[in-house]
Amino acid sequence: MSSENADIFCFNETKCSPISENHYRGYYSYFYPAEKAGYSGVGLITKLKPLSLQKGIGVEEHDREGRCITAEYDTFYLVVCYVPNSGAKGEGGWPKDLQSRIEWDKEFQNYLTTLKQKKPIILCGDLNVAHTSIDLANPDKNKKTAGYTPEEREGFTKLLQSGFTNVHRHFYPDKKNEYTFWSYRSKGAREKNIGWRLDYFVASNEFLPYIKRSFIRPFVTGSDHCPIGIHVDYNK
Repeated sequence: MSSENADIFCFNETKCSPISENHYRGYYSYFYPAEKAGYSGVGLITKLKPLSLQKGIGVEEHDREGRCITAEYDTFYLVVCYVPNSGAKGEGGWPKDLQSRIEWDKEFQNYLTTLKQKKPIILCGDLNVAHTSIDLANPDKNKKTAGYTPEEREGFTKLLQSGFTNVHRHFYPDKKNEYTFWSYRSKGAREKNIGWRLDYFVASNEFLPYIKRSFIRPFVTGSDHCPIGIHVDYNK
């Protein structure tokens, strides 16, 4: 964190108990844990004090899991979200919680499209989907795997079609072998770069001119995910 010196840091799948929201080394901190201990949870720490803060998306069954926190700033909303995983393989080899994930995608898109009527949005988080075949190392082997089912990919496509842009692909539309997640269950996956790009910045189309670059930090360890970031010019 000290080397990046970012204005805002976003956190996903914190799995933390409630944390005191105090000033932290020049940052304001806000966290939203799940009701279930050791599960889900999101948060952010920010040098820029938000004008307002909302925890959840207004749907009780999702909000119990601490999946989304929204900070309002002068020119945009920042939405930090940890999207539900559709689960292990069940009947027919499909993820057992796929239908729940499809419902989540609909509810979350409704939340975002309503919110962006007020001001532009930057969405940051583990969205638990590899959108296209270049967003994972082995697409042919994972067509029924959580995060790459046709339904999940279509859900992300529909979100983009509602007025949003996949920021990294805006800058690097065809770049391959760039991932943000490597499974601990697959021995040597990170060393061999057998990964998935599950973590995203997504922005309202009208906010794109303010975003100057997108980057991934694959060599930062400590998790099965790695950090990602964007540079925003607030003064444009």
